[in-house]
Amino acid sequence: MTDSTSGDTAWALTAAITQLRRSLRSSVREEFAWESLPMAQVEFLQRLDREPGLRIGDLARKHRMAVNTVSTLVNQMLKAGLVTRETVPEDKRAVMVVLTDEGRERLRAWTQANERRISAALAGLTADQRAAIDAAVPALGALAERLDQPA
Repeated sequence: MTDSTSGDTAWALTAAITQLRRSLRSSVREEFAWESLPMAQVEFLQRLDREPGLRIGDLARKHRMAVNTVSTLVNQMLKAGLVTRETVPEDKRAVMVVLTDEGRERLRAWTQANERRISAALAGLTADQRAAIDAAVPALGALAERLDQPA
């Protein structure tokens, strides 16, 4: 693949991902009028569900955000009842961010709404298009993991 072709593919992929995220975000908000979670908070809920017991510094590093920005978002999530702060058992001076039942429920509802939207959209595609997406999902997951690695 030439650099020009690679650049074209990268740009097309970026544009498709951006459009998918925007479409999913707006369609979920249509289904859940109460839903007011910023995408960064949704991503934190997803991360805390996958990796329980992270500290604010861990979240900042993993999301490549400033610690004070993450602290502000976590404080908003605390006020909304989505997370709590708990003492780290092996270091009583440190605190970790933990999902609450409400946080887990909001994440579950958000995930199910997205799954419904995606399933409905996939049903409108041809069998070949669905097969191409099925085949691409593992590679997209590997790409996401690679992008998460430090440069």
